[in-house]
Amino acid sequence: MTHPHFSFQERRDWLRLTRTPTVGPVAFRDLLKRFKTARNALDALPTLIRKSTINIPTLDSIEAEMEQSEAMGVKIICADEPDYPTYLRAVNPCPPVISVLGRVELLHQPCIAIVGSRNASAIGQRFARQIAGELGDAGYTIVSGLARGIDASAHAATIRTGTAGVLGGGVDHIYPKQNTELFEIMRERGALISESPLGYRATARDFPRRNRIISGLSLGVVVIEAAERSGTLITARYALEQNREVMAAPGSPLDPRTKGCNRLIRQGAALIETAEDVIAALENAPRPSVYETDETYASPDFDWEQAQTQIERAKTTLLNLLSPSPTSRDEVIRVSQLSYPIASAALMELELTGELHVEPNGNIGLNF
Repeated sequence: MTHPHFSFQERRDWLRLTRTPTVGPVAFRDLLKRFKTARNALDALPTLIRKSTINIPTLDSIEAEMEQSEAMGVKIICADEPDYPTYLRAVNPCPPVISVLGRVELLHQPCIAIVGSRNASAIGQRFARQIAGELGDAGYTIVSGLARGIDASAHAATIRTGTAGVLGGGVDHIYPKQNTELFEIMRERGALISESPLGYRATARDFPRRNRIISGLSLGVVVIEAAERSGTLITARYALEQNREVMAAPGSPLDPRTKGCNRLIRQGAALIETAEDVIAALENAPRPSVYETDETYASPDFDWEQAQTQIERAKTTLLNLLSPSPTSRDEVIRVSQLSYPIASAALMELELTGELHVEPNGNIGLNF
C-alpha cells in the first residue's frame, strides 16, 4: 500500500534522510525496515556510526530546498506516495525521493526509453526522431537522458505527444548547455526528473544512477547507435536487471557507433527496425512485478539492541569477503553464512560509515 497523504514533516524527514551523505537507496531501505520511520532513522544515525561522523542536513537546509522547489514548480515525490511512477517503484532499490519539474502525469503513461550515442550519425538521429515520433503517436511517453545526439533527437520528436528527461544533476541544472532550448521546452511541455537536489551539478559518477532511472521508468529500452564501451550499454544492462525489454537497431559493421547495438542483438536483444517492432516486442515481454514499498520497508519485530554484538562480529566477516570490485550483495551474504537480518544490518552500518560503496544496482565493494 502507498500512503495517500504524506505530511510536511514526513516528506521533510524522507528528504533529509536521503540527502544525508552515505545514505544511498539500499541504506535508506534498510533503515526504514529497521526503524519504521525516517524520523526514527535520523535519530538513530549517530548511534549507528559511533566511530565516525555523519553530516545530517539541517532542518533549515531541507525546508529551504522544499520551499525553493515549490516556488519553481518542482514536485518532490517520495517512493511511498501514489504519484511515484509505478514501474520505477518496482526497481529494487528504487530512489527514495525524486524531483519532477513539468508534467508528472507523463510518468504514469506507458514509457519507452530511447537512448544512444552522443556522437550520433545523421541517419541515426533521423531514425531516433522517426521511431520516437511514431511511438509517441501510439500513446507512449518517450524517456531519455537529455544528452546530445540520439537522446535529444528522441525528446525533440515527442514534445507534442509526451517526453521525459532524466538528469544526473538537479532538475534546474541544464546539461549540456547546447540543449538549453530543448530543456526550456521540456520543463513546460514535458517532464524533467532527478534524484539529485536543486543546484546540484552532475559528475561522472551520477550518470549510472541517472541511467538506472531511465530504464526503471520504462517498459523497455531501445538502443540506437552505441559503441562497444558506450555508457548507453549501462542503461541496457540495468534494463535487463530490472526485467525490462532490451531492443536495438542494427547497424553497419563498419561503423564503430553501432558495434554495441549489434552485440546486444547477438546476446538476445530484440532487433527493431520500426515502431511496430518495438510495440510487438513489448506485447510479448513479461511485465515487471510491482511491489508496494510499505511492504518492502516493513519488517518483523527484531531485538536490534540485543543483536548488536552479532552485528559487530558480522562486519569483520563481511569486510574480509569484500574486494574493491563490486559484488552481488546477496552472494556476499550467502557466502558469509550469516543470518540475513544480521548481515543486512552490518552491511548497512558499513555503508553509513563509508567503509564500503554501493553501486546503483545494489552491488557492493570496499572503499579505499
